[in-house]
Amino acid sequence: MISVGFHTFGCKLNQYETEAIASSFREAGHAVVGRGAAADLYVVNTCTVTSQGEQKARRVIRLLSKTHPESLIIATGCSAEVEAGALRRLGSNVAVVPQSRKDRLLELPRALASGEGETSPASRALVFLSDPPAGHDPFRYEVSFLSFHTRAWLKVQDGCDARCAYCRVPLARGAAVSLEPKTVVERAVSLEDAGCAEIVLTGVNLCAYSCRGAALADLLRKILSRTSRCRLRLSSMEPDRIDEDLLDAVRHPRVCAHFHIPVQSGSDAVLSRMRRRYGGADVAHLVERLRSAKQDPFLAADVITGFPGETEADHAATRSLVRDLDFSRLHVFPFSPRPGTTACALPGRVAEKLRDDRAADLRAVSVGQYRDYVSRWVGKDVDVLLEKVDLLAGEASGFSANYLKVMVFGSPMRRGELVAARIVEAGDVCRAERKP
Repeated sequence: MISVGFHTFGCKLNQYETEAIASSFREAGHAVVGRGAAADLYVVNTCTVTSQGEQKARRVIRLLSKTHPESLIIATGCSAEVEAGALRRLGSNVAVVPQSRKDRLLELPRALASGEGETSPASRALVFLSDPPAGHDPFRYEVSFLSFHTRAWLKVQDGCDARCAYCRVPLARGAAVSLEPKTVVERAVSLEDAGCAEIVLTGVNLCAYSCRGAALADLLRKILSRTSRCRLRLSSMEPDRIDEDLLDAVRHPRVCAHFHIPVQSGSDAVLSRMRRRYGGADVAHLVERLRSAKQDPFLAADVITGFPGETEADHAATRSLVRDLDFSRLHVFPFSPRPGTTACALPGRVAEKLRDDRAADLRAVSVGQYRDYVSRWVGKDVDVLLEKVDLLAGEASGFSANYLKVMVFGSPMRRGELVAARIVEAGDVCRAERKP
């Protein structure tokens, strides 16, 4: 038996793929250790969306390499696809497995188990990883044991064809592909049967799901028809791909009233330079329809500040849009020029201080709008998926269907349980009493 530690950066796809790799190690009889623990192997699943995200991953890889010189540090993920050389130079005990070969790590645990005792785990892993893979399947990842989360993620789509000016993900994950509906439904049923109370459908461009004549709305209905208890959550959805059929499908009571929309800007001029396929008026119309589909949903939005050529008027347009539409929370990203993208060479670079000031301004707006949203839920009932439980204190924390972080007080509770509660106090973490 060997020990393996994991560090994951970036999107829900990376989180899901890490869970699947960790699950394969557990199934082979190996130990998955927590943060800070010594291990024979470390897997660092990287992201390339922002330079800051890449830098964080590199710091972790460099630190692990120096702190654990006898261990093998496996750098994988999107940054490993596009910056392999830079990652290899972080340490002599660093091995790089690009995103296009990441599924090879699913086979590594059994390969290590078969040669146990002959050489070190690091040596055996390097020999295995040096063999060329038979092929690449982005949907090989399956999770039978959740190591890091209570909600189960189900990858149904990968890659993207949009080619937005700022985005490097298509370079790392390739063209859009979708998992056939039959397999998706089978995996969803298995997760529910295993006791998962929530399944998150995820993909690089989830709304681009298309397979055997089925769109995302069709897939959602198929899952709902074959499951009976678990609630379903949709990960980030591109605003130009949410149609009336999907809006109808999300009305189902088991679909969480939580939607994450990558808006990016409220300025039509900036959106055009970004190669986005919508304008501010389209976003406003979409938000209106989402609020018609679900009662007071949690609406989160991604926003980029300081995109090349962004003026004060452009920033003001973004500020007005997010305030007028009353998004529940903003995820604000200062523009980060990514090599290989069109935006990297665009003129009109915004000064970093101004870019960051605009980001701080929007984050302040986000804080106020989040407080307004949670305050509306005082006295209302929610179902909370418990993630952390303190039996001695008689309390547990988790997330409601509309993505409020909630501390629940009441009778004994268990991790992974879905409990009914009434919110009694709003806050960054709302307080709630468990209902009988």
